[in-house]
Amino acid sequence: MEEITDGVNNLSVTADSYKKNRIQVSNTKKPLFFYVNLAKRYMQQHNEVELSALGMAIATVVTIAEILKNNGLAVEKKIMTSTVDVNDESRGRPLQKAKIEILLGKTEKFDELMAAAAEKEIGDGEEQ
Repeated sequence: MEEITDGVNNLSVTADSYKKNRIQVSNTKKPLFFYVNLAKRYMQQHNEVELSALGMAIATVVTIAEILKNNGLAVEKKIMTSTVDVNDESRGRPLQKAKIEILLGKTEKFDELMAAAAEKEIGDGEEQ
């Protein structure tokens, strides 16, 4: 038991395996605009956000990135593609899946656009 405790105490998590500004997107768990709004919040906190997806969720990540870019909130910094081995329980063998990671940064007008959107929300709330 002591060896396990020592192992856990000496465990170090590399910055690459856990990033505070990474969003792992699923195309089935949450609606699209949940991820868009989450990405905006991450960019406010960290100045950039990394969107990551596997397989069928790749289209969702690309759509999120395009929405943020077309609204003038984000610029592409880096796009990485790869394949990863995923264990398929039903077949009992590894399965290769496509993976994409898109790193987006804030535009110069990001804070200005977010402030304008927040003011509009406050204004809309008073009218009702």
